Amino acid sequence: MNFLVRRLLFALPTLLVVSLILFGLVQLAPGSAAALYAGPDAGPEDMARIERLLGVDQPAPVQYVKWLRGVASGEWGISFRYQQPVTQVLSSRIFNSLQLMTAALLLALIVAVPFGVLSAISKRAWVKHLSSVLAMLGISIPTFWLGIMLLLIFSVRLRLLPSGGNSTIGMDFNLYDRFIHLIGPASVLATLYIAGWSRYVRSSMLDVMTQDYVRTARAKGLAERIVIFRHALRNALLPLVTLIGLQGGNLVGGAMITEVVFAWPGVGRLLAESLTSRDYPVLMAAFMIMALLTVAGNLAADLTYGWIDPRIKLE
Repeated sequence: MNFLVRRLLFALPTLLVVSLILFGLVQLAPGSAAALYAGPDAGPEDMARIERLLGVDQPAPVQYVKWLRGVASGEWGISFRYQQPVTQVLSSRIFNSLQLMTAALLLALIVAVPFGVLSAISKRAWVKHLSSVLAMLGISIPTFWLGIMLLLIFSVRLRLLPSGGNSTIGMDFNLYDRFIHLIGPASVLATLYIAGWSRYVRSSMLDVMTQDYVRTARAKGLAERIVIFRHALRNALLPLVTLIGLQGGNLVGGAMITEVVFAWPGVGRLLAESLTSRDYPVLMAAFMIMALLTVAGNLAADLTYGWIDPRIKLE
């Protein structure tokens, strides 16, 4: 409990520093939000009025303090593009992104862990070569190209999957409809991690299989599957847990391209739209969500260590 309290207290100044850096980067971005929304024919008086309406007429430090006060009170500002509270804009997108990220994470784990273990314990050379080739392909193929190819083959040619969105227009919510809409974007997003994670599992398994406790377990006459899955795999998963803990924020950023390609109405697509429309309040909220997910992922990874390996003490 003390460990958890200390980590949560440490997370607050971390997020504060991150918010300051992000706010500075947003302010340094080229272009003016007021000029974009005013149009090319706006005069100086129109520009001043729009800047005042958007709240960007004051110095950057004053804007940051006002934004920070609003965040502390639960108000993240008003979206420039939608003219709605940022919390309202995000509330309709966060749940969709969580669905996509959860499905992609589960799919990546279901494929990467067994594939990594198989490539580590297999004695056949072709299995090792195949795993290396597939890993290189998974890392090298661009996400947008893979998404477009999947849409072209399975949506346009074979008509097996929907071409975009998260539900069929005019149809009430049901699990099957949501599932078939998730298949495409979740598969593409999971591909980003399957290749890398399987290599991590393989490398970790090769290292663990040479440890003394694994040889001792074999010397006791335990079945090979018990040695691999009960003794070796649990310790081999520790590097993967660390890696997954760092992916919370990356999932939102990585999902941005996937959500745009598949027209998935999530935070990633909203982030892409906000970048082009210079919707600074929404950008700050999306970036802070990514930072919060990263911090939460690291904390969850640390807590998971003790569950996987009882020898690790959280102090």
